[in-house]
Amino acid sequence: MIAITTPTGGIGHQVLENLLDTGQALRVIVRDPSALPAESRDRVEVVEGSHRDAAVVEEAFAGADAVFWLAPPDPRAPSVEAAFVGFTRPAAEALKNRGVKRVVGVTALGRGTPWAAHAGYVTGSLAMDDLIASTGVSYRALANPSFMHNILRQAPAIRNQHRFISPIDGDRKLPFVATRDIAAAASRLLLDDSWSGVSEVPLLGPEDLSFNDMAQIISEVFGREIRFQQTTFEAYKARFVQLGMSDAMAQGMTDMAWAKNEGIDNAVSRTPENSTPTSFYQWAEAVLKPAVVGEATTLAS
Repeated sequence: MIAITTPTGGIGHQVLENLLDTGQALRVIVRDPSALPAESRDRVEVVEGSHRDAAVVEEAFAGADAVFWLAPPDPRAPSVEAAFVGFTRPAAEALKNRGVKRVVGVTALGRGTPWAAHAGYVTGSLAMDDLIASTGVSYRALANPSFMHNILRQAPAIRNQHRFISPIDGDRKLPFVATRDIAAAASRLLLDDSWSGVSEVPLLGPEDLSFNDMAQIISEVFGREIRFQQTTFEAYKARFVQLGMSDAMAQGMTDMAWAKNEGIDNAVSRTPENSTPTSFYQWAEAVLKPAVVGEATTLAS
């Protein structure tokens, strides 16, 4: 039995789709079962509720050999620690109580770097990993840089103003990963019962790109000039507060961007093993362009 959290989320729904035809017994935790596609809902066991609730995870993890774990965004959380460690604490107890053998989780790059303790969401993610590892389960932390998918938040600005923004230096080359490649890695590990112990699995995309590089690629895909514009860290935080984030979570986003600008995502050397296949050009053509022009997306991000 494999238990899957966030089965309607950007990564979790792709994990579920990848596993549906494998013959594995699947159990999902979902707040609203009607949000699951009908073809999926009829083929899995559903536990209704939030995976932050002790009773829900105790039920969902009973008899599970493996768990896919992702702490969902909580923009109004009182602190980054609450959003990651506090959210995960009931699940950590359930992992021990139910004797789960293996967990595959989604986390961030940065462990062991000088910036790890002051990197906002990254710091919270790494503390979450430590909590899960402390339960005694075998754990694989999928350590990611920024998601290509994050650019979709700026689809209106790309459409209407022909630009996108970040406080990160436009010439800073960074790794980026597609969520479909994260889901593929998670699915492989969930199906493989031969591994044990605790370790990270970096997923770096196929190449490092700067935001200026990304603007050039988006321009090629769209057939018109799209510019990158660097903003200040103060304006970056203020934008998230204006969108309804708590001050603590907006600061967490800003601290993470600062750490990326300092090089936290560049600390892991690229290898054939940690280079995932989907290029930013492929992603922009298949996902970003349809989203910006209002067409239906044909390929998961």
